[in-house]
Amino acid sequence: MEDAGSLLVIVDAANVVGSVPDGWWRDRRGAAERLRDHLAAQGVPGHDGPVEIVLVVEGAARGVEPVPGVRVAAAPGSGDDHMVALVAEAGDRPVLVVTADRELRRRVEELGADVAGPRTVRPAPRRPEAD
Repeated sequence: MEDAGSLLVIVDAANVVGSVPDGWWRDRRGAAERLRDHLAAQGVPGHDGPVEIVLVVEGAARGVEPVPGVRVAAAPGSGDDHMVALVAEAGDRPVLVVTADRELRRRVEELGADVAGPRTVRPAPRRPEAD
């Protein structure tokens, strides 16, 4: 766990990955790993200070391993419930939740978290290679 004053960024992997129809559904775990790697390489744009990134995975994406700079939290049940619990556990620490899920947004905002949409951390869509 990072310094209590650092920003905790909780990323809804399923929601961010699912925000672009790029074939992610054929390999959910691979899509979550690509997002994890992007987060590790790029961080969170606009947040240059100390940041702890937690990528919350669920379902077929469970088993994604952490890498330096990104902690992976496998939700034991509902990913949304797990993210709400992480926000609640953060106490007074600043928290940013990355999701487009309206109900999840409402739940974490009630606990004092800020919310940003998937574009905040989403990698650029993969483009087909030219021949």
